[in-house]
Amino acid sequence: MGIQAVKNIWMLTREYDGLAGAGGVKDVSRQLAEALARRGKKVSVIMPLYGFMDPKALSFRLTELGFDVDMNYVGNDRRESVRIWKARLNKVTVLFVDAQRYREKRGIYTYSAEEASENPGHRQGASHYDYFAMNVLLQKAAIGVMILSGEKPDVIHCHDGHTALVPAMIREIEGYRHFFRHTGCVVTIHNAGWGYHQEVADLPFVEALTGLPARIVRANQLEGKFDPFLAASAYCVMNTVSENYARELRETDDDRLTGWLGHQLLLRGVVLQGVTNGIDPIRFDPSRPQKMGLAAGFSPAEEDLSGKAICRKDLVDELLDRCPSGVVQTGWLDTAPGQPLLTFIGRFSEQKGMDKLIGALEILLPMDELVQVVILGSGSVEIEHALVALAEDQRFQGRICLLRGYDQALALRIYAAGDFFLVPSQYEPCGLTDLIAQLFGNLPIVHHIGGLVKVVDGDTGFTYLEHSSVALLDAMLKALQVYRTDPGKMKAMRRAAVEKILDRYSWDTVMEQYLALYRQAMPDRTGQTKLSQTISI
Repeated sequence: MGIQAVKNIWMLTREYDGLAGAGGVKDVSRQLAEALARRGKKVSVIMPLYGFMDPKALSFRLTELGFDVDMNYVGNDRRESVRIWKARLNKVTVLFVDAQRYREKRGIYTYSAEEASENPGHRQGASHYDYFAMNVLLQKAAIGVMILSGEKPDVIHCHDGHTALVPAMIREIEGYRHFFRHTGCVVTIHNAGWGYHQEVADLPFVEALTGLPARIVRANQLEGKFDPFLAASAYCVMNTVSENYARELRETDDDRLTGWLGHQLLLRGVVLQGVTNGIDPIRFDPSRPQKMGLAAGFSPAEEDLSGKAICRKDLVDELLDRCPSGVVQTGWLDTAPGQPLLTFIGRFSEQKGMDKLIGALEILLPMDELVQVVILGSGSVEIEHALVALAEDQRFQGRICLLRGYDQALALRIYAAGDFFLVPSQYEPCGLTDLIAQLFGNLPIVHHIGGLVKVVDGDTGFTYLEHSSVALLDAMLKALQVYRTDPGKMKAMRRAAVEKILDRYSWDTVMEQYLALYRQAMPDRTGQTKLSQTISI
């Protein structure tokens, strides 16, 4: 079967860059979709319409597709109505599922501070109480759209546990099974950490809501909970977002952080493949300052960094003036040309290593009175409080700035201004922020784990092995020493980092690996696939 056999691809995702984003899924879903579209594939993406989104302002139009979806609870047959919005974005057809269940949410996966203030039962940063129903509604609605539109994709690509039930649904539910008999499925595990599986302990609830046979629900439990990834595994090609993370899940004790999902897949004979995420270098090119919203352009690949100092001053001036709407600022940065700026952009959680970062900064800031730090993100209330305490400490005034929230334009300016980018994750399936930072000449300092092994110590960044504040601090001190004593090496490392990305990690290169997965997932002309057997009890 030739490469052109894969022509029609549908993606299901809870986030998409430029529309709704919370993590790396947004970047992968958009950049892979656009790379496939550039290759001439017909690509459709379907996702929820959340309450913080204005479809008309985003240039979407309401279609004539509107229908009810069976959303039964135990002992309560019920339906929910959905409408479908549509837009054509960079050759990709993007569809919104518009339903009350999504409209009432102002966060993608968790409750916002605003929602928590309005309802004491909604704790900031906590998962939505109806997370599983949100996932099932998206998947059933997507299947409904395809059927009503007469779309029979070659492949349905499901991003993470939020959409991983589609393979089982289209193989085990009467009607779906026949319509999609020539459609294959790929499930990408973006984060296998326990708690990210979208697992559910109430098995009767799962049966009622999904419509899956009881034998499927009972056979796919992990630590006593129904696990969508396990349910998908018999009916799809499955991958995760880096070769090393796939290896860790199968071969190391780090799999304990997943509830031993990787080892369970291995016992079932499931081949968990690794495809390291790519990036679109053009979208993060600092030599195009107007496109990036930067004060000046520069090119790490050509060792031209004159504009980087201007970007640094522009960021400092902005933080002294006023912060973007929706971002809460604590602390500021003094003008300190020539002094190193450490940066962090991401979720405030222990998985992202924020506890270790706080411990390292508590030692570094009083030790090195010239270093500066800017941190952008949100998450755990406890971690936010600890960061606020650091930013408000009188000893560190003008040297640490905390920005709670997220603003894409501000993030790009931080990437451009920074000298070092901190990625102290406990585990990291792939990591995209390290790639983005490198394109901006912002050398990553990473815990050498999972997909972060693509950073080469002393060549394209700085790495450390032990997940601890002390090990992180040692790596930071090493980076600062190079910055202050060997500017030639800094330039060479920045150039090498960009060259490696262009050679290995552009989406036009990585896309070929996904096309290979799609071809592997597609059934033959009879509708048969080696993945289509049912699970025996």
